[in-house]
Amino acid sequence: MISKQEARGIIRKAVHRVPEGEEIRHLNIMPMMDMMTILLVAMIFQASTAAAMSVGDVDLPFSQSDEEFPETATTVTIAKEAILVEGEPIVAVKNGDVDASEKEGGSLGIKINRLAGTLGAVRSLYEDKQRAEGKLKAGDGAIPELFIVADKTTPYRLLFEVIASARAKEAGYRRFRLIVLEKGSAAPPPTE
Repeated sequence: MISKQEARGIIRKAVHRVPEGEEIRHLNIMPMMDMMTILLVAMIFQASTAAAMSVGDVDLPFSQSDEEFPETATTVTIAKEAILVEGEPIVAVKNGDVDASEKEGGSLGIKINRLAGTLGAVRSLYEDKQRAEGKLKAGDGAIPELFIVADKTTPYRLLFEVIASARAKEAGYRRFRLIVLEKGSAAPPPTE
């Protein structure tokens, strides 16, 4: 153990070794930049989370329209487990999304190939029927209309993918109607 006097002597020697008035020539700001980057990422994440939470509180309005349904429209239903065209399941839906292998471009793609092909086939059948009945000339194409029936809990991305697939060149749909149930209704109106 050392005495108080020896400790004070060691401290005095250490103080005399450090030159007095030496100025700082550089400042290392890298740690401060790292902290600012982390804070920026955290604030962006918080802002996006808050925006997503406020959008989730919106309920779709109820329909009050008495407009008749055209007989030429094709119906696409987005159910929790599948996307159906005219009541026939075409593509499976799991957790509000279609499998990436079904999309052109993988998980980031927006065109569902099988849905676009099926809608194109339905449209061709309709146009062939119209030409056979003389309601459509040989060079003309009908303006097809698509009814999309979806629950209000359907993710927006899935709805967008269905519309993008219907607008694809092979499907050719350009007019869309989103079906919303009337207040108090238990089922959509008939599409006869």
